[in-house]
Amino acid sequence: MDLRGKKVVLTGALTGMTRAQAKAALEALGAQVSSSVSGRTDVLFYGEKAGSKLKKAQELGVEVFDQSVLLEVLASESAGEVAGEGPTASAASAASAAKREILDGEVVEVQGSAAKPYQLKNVGGVYSCSCPAWRNQSLPIERRSCKHLRSVRGEAAEAARVGGEFEVRRTKTDVEKPGLLLAQSWEDHVDPTGWWMSEKLDGVRAYWDGATFWSRLGNEFLAPEWFTETLPETPLDGELWMDRGAFQQAVGIVKRQDRSDAWAELKYVAFDAPAQEGPFEARLEVLSDLVAGGGEYVEALDHEICEGLDHLFEELRRVEGLGGEGLMLRKRGSLYVGSRSSTLLKVKSFHDAEARVIGYTDGTGRHKGRVGALVLERPDGVTFKCGTGLSDGERESPPEIGAVVTYRYQELTDGGVPRFPSYVGVRIDAEMETEESPSGVD
Repeated sequence: MDLRGKKVVLTGALTGMTRAQAKAALEALGAQVSSSVSGRTDVLFYGEKAGSKLKKAQELGVEVFDQSVLLEVLASESAGEVAGEGPTASAASAASAAKREILDGEVVEVQGSAAKPYQLKNVGGVYSCSCPAWRNQSLPIERRSCKHLRSVRGEAAEAARVGGEFEVRRTKTDVEKPGLLLAQSWEDHVDPTGWWMSEKLDGVRAYWDGATFWSRLGNEFLAPEWFTETLPETPLDGELWMDRGAFQQAVGIVKRQDRSDAWAELKYVAFDAPAQEGPFEARLEVLSDLVAGGGEYVEALDHEICEGLDHLFEELRRVEGLGGEGLMLRKRGSLYVGSRSSTLLKVKSFHDAEARVIGYTDGTGRHKGRVGALVLERPDGVTFKCGTGLSDGERESPPEIGAVVTYRYQELTDGGVPRFPSYVGVRIDAEMETEESPSGVD
């Protein structure tokens, strides 16, 4: 397939490479890669979860191919297979890099100068290495590279990944930051019959002000233009969500400062329209209209009326069985308020809460030379250790002192210490509460 001078669009989640890598490889073949489909588009390649761009391309009569064809084009070795002449060095190196990708969540070990192999990881498009050269750089983590990453992914792939300019993330003052509706924990004396019920997503809370995503704390999320181009100019409340159990990967993407193509792995799942007056039912209807036909990266969260305790627990078992966090209950006719409210309740089998990292313990056995556990402090001053849930990579490069992290636990002892705590991840969209209920807070 000759792509020289052709206008090409990529959509959906690509397997085996990031969109940035595919773009670099296509441009090396002479293609002009665009982020939107128009009448001038020649070819569209699509991956999983392709949405409105694929539909528009089909309506316009654009040639469309799935990602298997894209991989064949990039991996072509001869002139006839690619462009009718000898392959260029840049195209060959890009195709080679795509074959050696570190998949999301994968850990690759590379023997270096140390006795133990270094670990290379990809978490939500953020690549890291446990070697001192990578850890000691003063650059943002998504901008760091090292010889071990280059040896596995290839020079061209790493150059494409860390190249480009980084924006400065804006931060709102306490007065300016969005006032969001926050949940309390459900207690069994509250009858859920007639309440609206939905899944509790384990994503990153994000307020859309009509132009920009903001965290609960007033920090800007630098989403690419193609991700937000179909969002309404009306404020929305929701979560940037990847999948059940993928909270840390989602965090790794939204905290980046390069408007990365890794955002293609996310969706903005909206569950309220804060600027609309009236009861929740009216806001829900407006929300559905606002996101209808909004493209592949936005959707409205499904809600249903809870028929009683049996229905609540049946749905909770179903969601948790799928790896979900739990449920949310919204009181019928409730208004949107920018504070914690008893009209919004979370329902989970396990409690969760936030704590601050104040130290580490040394690992033993196979964790010798790494962190054994985090020493955490709750808002009430109670300290405890939490090692369960830490990955090998997190033991090598643990959350920094002072970081706020989320942990899960079964119950509190009489002394207020969490029983069986398990680490979930670093929070970038929440802060420590001055007081904490026994069931924790979001």
